[in-house]
Amino acid sequence: MAAAATGAPPADSGWRDPRARLLIAAVLPLVLLVAWAVIVGPRLAVPAGARVGSPAPELALADLQGNPIRLADLRGRPVIVNFWASWCGPCVEEFPLLEQARQRHAADGLTVIGVVFLDSSEAARDFMSRMGAEWQAAMDPAERAADRYGIFGPPETFFIDANGTVMARQIGQLSAADLERHLAKITGKEVSHGE
Repeated sequence: MAAAATGAPPADSGWRDPRARLLIAAVLPLVLLVAWAVIVGPRLAVPAGARVGSPAPELALADLQGNPIRLADLRGRPVIVNFWASWCGPCVEEFPLLEQARQRHAADGLTVIGVVFLDSSEAARDFMSRMGAEWQAAMDPAERAADRYGIFGPPETFFIDANGTVMARQIGQLSAADLERHLAKITGKEVSHGE
């Protein structure tokens, strides 16, 4: 009762004090913004090497069987580099399109490389088997390839021509029309889905 008579807030008021709420309301967004910048910010900076019209960043990874995969070894051939994960719903939808494209353009030397993003090798092997995908898939355990390519999240796909230049980038799920349009840029052939 004495505290009320003097105008001082009661000792247990804490969060009810308007000044404390105002301070929290002012500081909390700043703390969240700094946390977001530290955690997410680096992923938003797309390296120059992953940009359309630039040389593709080198990939030097091991596939799910432990065999080396090097993008430099595929010079002279069109290449699709697809970042995916077994937990990625859109990846389920686009995998059959990629397999069909790989088969249709085998004579053109088209190579598809899947880079597993934030997933286990066991889950990746099971997913590849279930999806009937027969291209090489590589683990990226330290996310170095994902960082070099500036990956936001799966699926993301890069279309690289025979000279090693990134000709197209698809952020998100590929449709049949997207795939046709991007394949034409790296194979030099107009294609139609279901050819």
